Amino acid sequence: MNQSDFVAELSWRGMVHQTTEGLPAHMATPGRVAYAGFDPTADSLTVGNLVSAMLLARLQRCGHKPIVVMGGATGLIGDPSGKSSERQLLDPAQVKKNVAGQRKIFEKLLDFTGPNAAVIVDNAEWLLKMGYIEVLRDIGKHFSVNQMVTRDSVANRLESREQGLSYTEFSYMILQAYDFAHLFKAHGCTVQMGGSDQYGNILSGIDLIRRLSQGEGFGLTAPLLLKSDGTKFGKSESGNVWLSAERTSPYRFHQFWLNASDEEVGKLLRWFTFFDRATIEALEAAQKANPSERAAQKALADAATEMIHGSAEVARAKTAALALFSGDIRALDAQLLAEVTHDLTSTSIAASSLDGDGVALLDFLATTPLAASKREARDFLAAGAVSVNGEKAVADAKLTRADVLHGAVILLRRGKKQWHAVRVADEAAR
Repeated sequence: MNQSDFVAELSWRGMVHQTTEGLPAHMATPGRVAYAGFDPTADSLTVGNLVSAMLLARLQRCGHKPIVVMGGATGLIGDPSGKSSERQLLDPAQVKKNVAGQRKIFEKLLDFTGPNAAVIVDNAEWLLKMGYIEVLRDIGKHFSVNQMVTRDSVANRLESREQGLSYTEFSYMILQAYDFAHLFKAHGCTVQMGGSDQYGNILSGIDLIRRLSQGEGFGLTAPLLLKSDGTKFGKSESGNVWLSAERTSPYRFHQFWLNASDEEVGKLLRWFTFFDRATIEALEAAQKANPSERAAQKALADAATEMIHGSAEVARAKTAALALFSGDIRALDAQLLAEVTHDLTSTSIAASSLDGDGVALLDFLATTPLAASKREARDFLAAGAVSVNGEKAVADAKLTRADVLHGAVILLRRGKKQWHAVRVADEAAR
């Protein structure tokens, strides 16, 4: 891929929302330096944050140098962009911890060696050294309040009396603009990238570079990524999909991508994989020709999971999915079993109730979402539609301690897909 291909590469992938004038010509020169900022509100990033991270990764693959800016200082304030209310302020210790947690993710996505080695910096390094009077005198004087209130991040909040905007958040734009001006001077950084809600802040940074250094900066934003139903992308039924295994297991991460709709999968392949255009179009054609095979979703899930968690975790995730499909649950180790059952509906049962003759499955089924009544449970059992840990249950089956997997759970299934976890607990732990 040639250095001049960066903007064109993003364009065919549908990842360009806005660019400032002259950006394509500017990027035609190899070795340009560009940055994207990340707000350390948690010790991990979400799939939503992956959009900006992929901009940096593609930039590097096109022969340019990426800078990751961790908002160790601005994270103490919170960016009002795209928010309907003021963020809860974090203490310095928590922000520092969050910055450290996010660093690990970028080390998987970017190359930190070679002539275009990625760099991670924390804006606490320069912003926390500045005094309030210094900020007002040397930076604030270059900002017009009249212009600031027209920026989307500010205007949208000012238009709503219920939301309002604190002076703290209003000042965020000045600090982010200074980040760009500092990086221009210290690292030769000429481009800032981010989501579409950052465009106004990027323009402020470009203007500050011109005023402080008589230099020229550029900007690029990606569209806001929404699901086909208009809701925010990056959430599952159980909440945010995170990029760290501690918050979202590799199995659940793989399942998230595997569950992409036919309408969305083409866009997701373009945004979140490094597949070339021909490969993506071939996957889309295969998906259209035989939707039930879900070839595009499988390729997306494998590629995205390998990128974030590695090939070994892709294999584990596929092993777990196959176990659910085939019913061979007993083959799963304790960790994988916990990952598989995490999002299942569940019912708790006392371990002591499984002693002796155990619990009649007929009676227990009626207390779960698998059967609405004992009569329905009896019909399902008679039809052979119920299994315990993947093995078909007889009509008079009992749940006993022998059914407990890894000392923690029994898995029930009705039909081919409806699973339910029975979580076994000692009375002392209940």
